[in-house]
Amino acid sequence: MPTAQPKPKTSAVSAAMRPINNVVERYIPSALVFAVVLSLVVAIAALIFTDAGPVDVLNGWGDGLAGLLAFMTQMALILLLGHALAHTGPVRKLLARLGGIPRTPVQAYVSVFLIAAIASLITWGLGLVVGGLLAKEVAAQAREKGMALHFPMLVASGFSGFVVWHMGYSGSGPLTAATEGSFIAEQLGGTIPISETTFSWWNITAAIVTIILVGAALGFISPRSGDKISELQVDARRTDDVDIDDDVVTPADRVDASRILTALVGLALVAYLVVHYVQGGTATLDIVNWTFLALLFLLVRSPFELIALVKNAASNVGEILLQFPLYAGIMGMMTTTGLINVVSDGIVGIANPTTFGLLALLSAGLVNFFVPSGGGQFAVQAPIMLDAAERLGVDPSIAIMAVSYGDQWTNMIQPFWALPLLAIAGLKMRDILGYTMVTLIVSGVVFAGILLIVGAG
Repeated sequence: MPTAQPKPKTSAVSAAMRPINNVVERYIPSALVFAVVLSLVVAIAALIFTDAGPVDVLNGWGDGLAGLLAFMTQMALILLLGHALAHTGPVRKLLARLGGIPRTPVQAYVSVFLIAAIASLITWGLGLVVGGLLAKEVAAQAREKGMALHFPMLVASGFSGFVVWHMGYSGSGPLTAATEGSFIAEQLGGTIPISETTFSWWNITAAIVTIILVGAALGFISPRSGDKISELQVDARRTDDVDIDDDVVTPADRVDASRILTALVGLALVAYLVVHYVQGGTATLDIVNWTFLALLFLLVRSPFELIALVKNAASNVGEILLQFPLYAGIMGMMTTTGLINVVSDGIVGIANPTTFGLLALLSAGLVNFFVPSGGGQFAVQAPIMLDAAERLGVDPSIAIMAVSYGDQWTNMIQPFWALPLLAIAGLKMRDILGYTMVTLIVSGVVFAGILLIVGAG
């Protein structure tokens, strides 16, 4: 009589997170709905807690709608260029090589996280897409080797790399503060160089420690022998390739298929960036975007490919563009009615220089559920925190990074930014949330700890 085989177990992490998964899937609406609701909440709060009347609130909202147009374009470009870069031929070939490195399941999960984290530190748009593409590549190559991998865990590892994006080169908060003429520079009366935020010793330390501890935690909770495994069922590595129509029929097609023009633009951009930094320039939102634009022009084979990559990436930008005027309207209401001062008073009343960073982190983590765009959240929340920091005598760089940390922190359980990666992987948020919750807990301890240390110093 054959021996009955034991049924695969559901991992303890997945079982523990099931109630949270259900709440996220069933009750958290789209980010656009949140933006509308938050606009109403701020309008009502302004009527209740300030002397502003309905007309004042309406004018503040309407006049503010256009207040972030330049910033909105900068944010959209970061996502568009990062997405396009991830789909270029050289990057895809690199991911294919990296996908063959892991020799054990734990190595697979941890390596996907590490590579996605590094990509996110370079630019968040690249990190988001790389996480999904690499998870599929590793899963497909592992299956060819006869190594069983839990695909949702791979995707969760890729998305977990996004937890450090605001600490890197494309962090919208620090770059906005470093950009001449930005709303932050106007409030502070000057810029804050990224040497005091992104490249401060404590931010670099926090990024390194976060990557080490989260990587270790993901390795620790990875499925073990006997756990239920859901593998990638088909070789879907190339299902998300960009369709490039590069048929050469006419003389004009020959120009569009030539690499010369794109290479010239890319080299010109590189030359400009070199001159900019040699002359003492610093990184700003625009300079970061021109860096990635230069890479994109140099990596594509032709204008044909560049156009196809941008068209493919553009579908991910539309929702952000639609939300930013609403965020700008919120900022306009808060500024013109004086609500920003009311909220700042409340923070000053409960915080001190040591605990300010921690409180800013927690509040930013909460606000991120309502304003999931890092740039949009920074526009809404940073002016409040900077005002409170000034009144408490706290270095403004702490306020900037605390808001930044809070945004990237709760991204781990906020579905908005997971959607592009999940679409690439063909999964739902509930499939990865149990694992990204662990990332949330571990990273939160690091972020809170470093802010308390810096605040006390």
